[in-house]
This record gives sequence, C-alpha cells and structure tokens, in this order.
Amino acid sequence: MTLLARYYLPGMYTEDHSIRVPLDWNHPDDGRQLDLFYRVLCAPGNEHADLPLLVFLQGGPGGPGPRPLTPDSDGWIAEALRHFRIVLPDQRGTGRSSRVTAALAASMQPRELADYLHHFLADSIIRDFEHLRTTCFDSRRWVSLGQSYGGFLTLSYLSLFPGAIAAAFTTGGIPAVPASPDVTYAHTLPMMKLKTRRYYERYPQDAHRVGAVADVVAAGGVTLPDGSPLTVRRLQMLGAGLGMKPCPERLHWMFDEAFAAGDGSVPQSAAMNGAAVGGPLSDAFLMDVFESTQSYSRPLYWTLQEFIYQDGGDDGECAPARWAASRAIEADPQMAQDARPLCLIGEAALPQMFEQDASLKPFAAAEELLMHDTRWGKIYDVQRLAANETPLQAAVYADDMYVPFDLSRATLEHIGASHAWVTNEFEHDGVHGSQVFRHLYNEAMDRGDLAGI
Repeated sequence: MTLLARYYLPGMYTEDHSIRVPLDWNHPDDGRQLDLFYRVLCAPGNEHADLPLLVFLQGGPGGPGPRPLTPDSDGWIAEALRHFRIVLPDQRGTGRSSRVTAALAASMQPRELADYLHHFLADSIIRDFEHLRTTCFDSRRWVSLGQSYGGFLTLSYLSLFPGAIAAAFTTGGIPAVPASPDVTYAHTLPMMKLKTRRYYERYPQDAHRVGAVADVVAAGGVTLPDGSPLTVRRLQMLGAGLGMKPCPERLHWMFDEAFAAGDGSVPQSAAMNGAAVGGPLSDAFLMDVFESTQSYSRPLYWTLQEFIYQDGGDDGECAPARWAASRAIEADPQMAQDARPLCLIGEAALPQMFEQDASLKPFAAAEELLMHDTRWGKIYDVQRLAANETPLQAAVYADDMYVPFDLSRATLEHIGASHAWVTNEFEHDGVHGSQVFRHLYNEAMDRGDLAGI
C-alpha cells in the first residue's frame, strides 16, 4: 500500500492510496500489473477512530469513485460519515486506476485490445476489491454500498467471496440472474419509450422542437465541436439520462436554445406545408449535445455496456451479445430515426456510436470482436446467492429505466437474507440525495443487521 496524500476537504478527512494488482487474476504472476487507486474518507475528528468500513461500489461500467465537494454534494456520503470510514476505489481502468483511454486503445491491435478489455469486468473488479480488503484493511469484513452497476458487483462479491461482506446495501442495482443482454433490453426498451412519452407530456412543445432538430440533422452536414457528424441516432442518445432527475428539465432547456435564428422559434417553410425544416442549429446546442454524448471522459461506459450481462458460469461459455440493444431498437418502428415524435434512447450501446464518435472509434474493431465472443468470466453463483447469509438491503425503484423493476424483484426472491424497499419516489440516481441511504441504514439497524460490525 502506498500513501499518496492526506488532506482535508470541507467536512472530510481524506487519504489517497494506491496498490498494484494483477491484470489477469487467473495468471497473477505473469508480470502484467495495474495500479488500483482508492480514497479513504472519514469525518474530521475521527482520523484515528476505530470505525467500521464501508466500501462504495460505483455504478457504470467504467465509472470512477465519487469526487465529493462536501459531504452533502453526494447525499449518501453525509449519512455514511456519521457511522463509517468510507473506502472509495476507482475501479480498474477508471479515474486514477491505470485508466483505459482512446489513446491506449489506438495503440493495440483489435484482438489484443478485446482480450485486454475482458479483464475490466466484474470478475476482475471484485478480486481487486477483495485483495484490497485482505492486504490493506487486515481482512476486516466491510459493509458495501453498490449503486446501479455497483449492485451487480455486490451480487458478484456475494457469489465469489461469501463472508467478506458484513452487510450489503444496493440502490437501483439488482440485475437479472441469470444474466442476459437480450432479456435486459427486452425490458428496458419499453421504459425508454415510456420515459420519452412522459418527457413530451411534461413539455408538449418539445415534441415539435425535438422533431424539428431531427429533421435538420437528418438532412446531413451537421457536425459537433470535435468534428464528429451529428446523426439522428446520436441525437436520440440524449435520452440516456431520462431515468434520472432532473434530465427532462435539462433536455427542455437544451432544445429551447437549439435554433440560432431570430428569437429561437422553430423555423417554418411553406414549401414543406408548414413542417419545420429548421435553420442553423446554435453552437451552444451543438456543444451541449457533444458534452452529453461524448465518451472521452468515460470510454469504458459504452465499450463494456453489453458485457456486464455476459456470465460465463462454471464452464466460461455463454451466448454472444451480438449488439443486443441495437437489434431490439432496429426491430421497433417506434424507435426509428424518422418516427415522429422522435423516441429517445436510454442506456444502449449501438454500432453507429463506434463508427461515428471520435472518442469511441479506437475501440470499434475490438468492440465488434467482443460482441461475438463466447468466453466470459463467471460473475454470479446462483447456489451461493440462494444460500446467502449476508444481510442485503436493496432499494428497488419501481420506475427504473436502467435496471427493470420486475427483473430485480425476481432476482431478490432467490437471494437469501435479502430485503427490498420498493419505491417510486426516486429515480435511478436516488442515492445521491439525502434520504435513500439513510432509509436503508435505518431499516438494517432496526433488524439488527449491523450488530457487531
């Protein structure tokens, strides 16, 4: 363990650390290693206190640990600091943990890169965390909090290392088990359409404005600030955040300034029988689209998106993903690029993204190989989950666009010692407010699930 820095943030004492881990946990002595960065937080005054540990399993895939500004800037942290010393790892390939970048991808041959990326999924991430626990925290059992994909990681942790976790919390993160990208997108596609419909119901004028922008884009010749072409499919990707608050409002104000001419109203054309043919799109709008859809800052998010559902099981084999999201979207006429009102797309990796997005192009050839790979690591053990004795408290969001409610409930029915708090009060990002983790923590306390930690 290397201590890199210690300092104070508002309301938090902070330490930065780094350790080395094998790239390939199946061949740990082959000389290939990665840096695993992690940050430890506690409340000022508790620097030397003997506090229980809480490890945060970040959502994603490809998301680094939180960078809090204050305890209240990420609501769960304020509550957790009252009870725990918090461990914030940057999952391998993210943040300061041997980051995977477009430049790194461009330096590798496609098969080499595809094989490399196989090592950045749950089976490797969890082994990193277990190594961290046993080598840097004296093998103390810790409490886990998994947000979104962090909930998937939680089930992997309970599957691979039963007994390492004293108690587990998940928020919007109970996946279908057995895992399957086809099953997942069969359930999330209707939610994409529902969230789009609710957005247009909330802001009726936006259905017209979004369609008008799509007409301009469909005519061709529109580019984003990095030179990438703006296509209707990429425009539809603005719906990726519709399952979180306040995305509808962000979209409303983004499209409010889409047109540059005059007072920004949608231009009309008599030659088009009154239909909007659009004028030039504003620079501000194009920058907003670019910033909302670019992958320079998190290339693994889309690159690994479908493979978080690939579970090789005991024999290491499963059906190839074969662009499951794209197949579902292309088969649905309501998701067509010329459909009006235009339906926005949620969390879905599409081949066009890797063809047109400059930040993803270096991954394109490897992504195609990964989409047809059948060898994957084991991420869940159904029998161990059924026999699980670690108290698991899950916040399950009834209107979750990313992790379908019915799949989460079905999975929890087959996990021992699990408890579901079902609510429609929050969207997928509810943990970042002040209420969700406090509610879960108090429920666990009332049942005695945290006794002795």
